[in-house]
Amino acid sequence: MDELNQLSLQRREKLVKLREMGINPYPYKFDRTHVSSDIIENFDRLNEQEVSVAGRIMSNRRMGKAAFFHIQDFHGRIQIYLKKDVVGEQKFEMYKLLDIGDTVGISGQVFKTRTGEVSIYCKNIELLSKSLRPLPIVKEKEVDGEKIVYDPFSDKELRYRQRYVDLIVNPEVREVFIKRSKIVTALRNFLNQRGYLEVETPILQPIYGGATARPFVTHHNALDMKLYMRIADELYLKRLIVGGFDGVYEFAKDFRNEGIDRFHNPEFTQMELYVAFQDYLWMMNLTEEMISGVAREITGDMKIVYRENEIDLTPPWRRLPLFEGIKEYAGVDMSQMDREQLKDAAENLGIAVEDAWGAGKIIDEVFGEFVEPKLIQPTFVIDYPLEMSPLAKKHRDNPRLVERFEPIIAGKEIGNAFSELNDPLDQRDRFEAQMELRALGDEEAQVMDDDFIRALEYGMPPTAGLGVGIDRLVMLLTDSPSIRDVIFFPHMRAER
Repeated sequence: MDELNQLSLQRREKLVKLREMGINPYPYKFDRTHVSSDIIENFDRLNEQEVSVAGRIMSNRRMGKAAFFHIQDFHGRIQIYLKKDVVGEQKFEMYKLLDIGDTVGISGQVFKTRTGEVSIYCKNIELLSKSLRPLPIVKEKEVDGEKIVYDPFSDKELRYRQRYVDLIVNPEVREVFIKRSKIVTALRNFLNQRGYLEVETPILQPIYGGATARPFVTHHNALDMKLYMRIADELYLKRLIVGGFDGVYEFAKDFRNEGIDRFHNPEFTQMELYVAFQDYLWMMNLTEEMISGVAREITGDMKIVYRENEIDLTPPWRRLPLFEGIKEYAGVDMSQMDREQLKDAAENLGIAVEDAWGAGKIIDEVFGEFVEPKLIQPTFVIDYPLEMSPLAKKHRDNPRLVERFEPIIAGKEIGNAFSELNDPLDQRDRFEAQMELRALGDEEAQVMDDDFIRALEYGMPPTAGLGVGIDRLVMLLTDSPSIRDVIFFPHMRAER
């Protein structure tokens, strides 16, 4: 039997002994009066006061008929001092059957030890949950006055797969997710203050659309019909603009049947916003105001550090036309090339062009390889070729382009925005062109949505639309290297 199984077996044996003592190892409730940080921060007021706290045992030092141990709650750790002649023989015998990882409730008096540590002199201890698996406890030692961590729970795959353990033994991880919640709240407040309405649209859709991606497919038994998990919210939100709403937004889980890397997870969160009577120029101003404002609220500054790069989010941000960016960073002017010329130019740059790729896909690959990684400071890449953007309005000054921008920060796009296409005849032609690409083998090309066309035929006013990748924005504002660091439970390969 390996050591881990032996330790688990010992814990189960202790569980049996606890029950034989008449102790319920999984009681129903415990009334707390304080959390750890309350007591530590307000010691002068709470000194010698009676308090009740609860938490998980994270260290344990027994000394005959007394013990010191630390418990950890959501707010931090606090030391407990326990003596047999105070808690009584039965409670002390119970305590001797406890392990690191067990959750206990403590009632006692606040005091400071001779070393100055705020602690609780335990008058009563209750077992609230017996842990049957040993924690991978992070060990520390002090060398020349400096605290050194060794043997940490640092295996990335285990941390992502067992996030519950990660959160226990690496409590600093919680700060990322607390910030994530604050970021979403700050975005929501920004939009609500401007009078936009938060709405909900279908996750299961009979026709998927609004982005270039492969969907997840499911089946509805009662209706005997194929359904798709949404890849974007766009087409439903624009239906609401048709219906008369001036501005709508949604924080939504979207699903794309694609690869997994440090910027992509099959299930991810987007915020999409649509505002009637506006265009992409107006939306650019709103976007930089919103993101820089959220950064200041969350971090206290518009200057942040991401992966050792200092990034200044202060508006205004650079505006860079896409073809100018390709010319600047890849050294080739693609603005007037046809598909064959684009193919030759891309291959000369070392990109293997597939037969199913249209002109837009080739341009996108060149941009992603040579331009995007170079854009560290916040940049709006604007004015994309028509082939790349089937849902965007043609550029008012150049019909070969569309009015689209992507905000790119730290070498990665964090959003996408258009002056939205509201000409139903043009939209149908664009969908048909996408269907031709599908026929050539492009599985990510968009599909025809006749109901959306029908909605546009009733008339949609000029509209500006924006999508922001929440996971990537959280990565940026928490200096997290991977999308898996900002999602509680990222998708992983099946355990063997």
